[in-house]
Amino acid sequence: MKYCALASGSNGNCYYIANAQDAVLIDVGIHAKHVELRMANLGIDPAALKAIFITHEHTDHIRGLAVFCKRYQIPVYMTAGSYRGSRLKLPPNLVHIIRRDEYVEIGSLKVCGVPKYHDAQEPCSFLVSNGKINIGVLTDIGRICENVKHAIRQADVLLLEANYDEELLDRGSYPFFLKNRIRNGWGHLSNRLALETVLEYRTSRLRHLILGHLSGQNNKVELVHQMFAPHCGQMKLSIATRYEETKLFGGEILAVSYQAALVFPA
Repeated sequence: MKYCALASGSNGNCYYIANAQDAVLIDVGIHAKHVELRMANLGIDPAALKAIFITHEHTDHIRGLAVFCKRYQIPVYMTAGSYRGSRLKLPPNLVHIIRRDEYVEIGSLKVCGVPKYHDAQEPCSFLVSNGKINIGVLTDIGRICENVKHAIRQADVLLLEANYDEELLDRGSYPFFLKNRIRNGWGHLSNRLALETVLEYRTSRLRHLILGHLSGQNNKVELVHQMFAPHCGQMKLSIATRYEETKLFGGEILAVSYQAALVFPA
């Protein structure tokens, strides 16, 4: 399995996951030109993508979707609420409406929806598995529900949001209504809540933690690293940013010997 964050932050999100045969994107929240440039930096061919999965309709997750999916004729999977909220008019042959908890097979990859709390119409995160390794992309998490806990327990690789530092948000220039939206249980996870969540629900199978979706005004890479690094031990720690793509990871994660379980409670 190979994976990377092409962009991660409150101004745009895009994540790449692949194995030898199949590749998918989760969200296309930066302009198509920038997706192509960042893929080129990593030696990724956009034409090899088999599907795009959209977590929800906010602009930082769909900004480049229409242009990119039309240019490469890539099928798009999203919930009915997300498609309705996006107000996009995508070619009907490319749109696949899914339930928030649906399993979708893309060649040798299985993509499982993870219903969550966020201030969007039908949002979900995703776990992507090749049957042995599970990669979870969990951003825009208003609060920690049972679905999110379950996904974290199954993840070998976890990209989790650490959106804001509580003190920076309190002291910052955002108006009260926006500060409240961010931390009212329907917005985002703070650094502290993200760390508490990892410490409580990770299992021994978690080998790589990537922190992402950092706020441009209310967080800093240094603060995130300072908070998480002492707790990682042998687990690899990375921080994804809005400014550039991460490296293309994969060789560091060895295949596990047991079958991945992607069963969510009803």
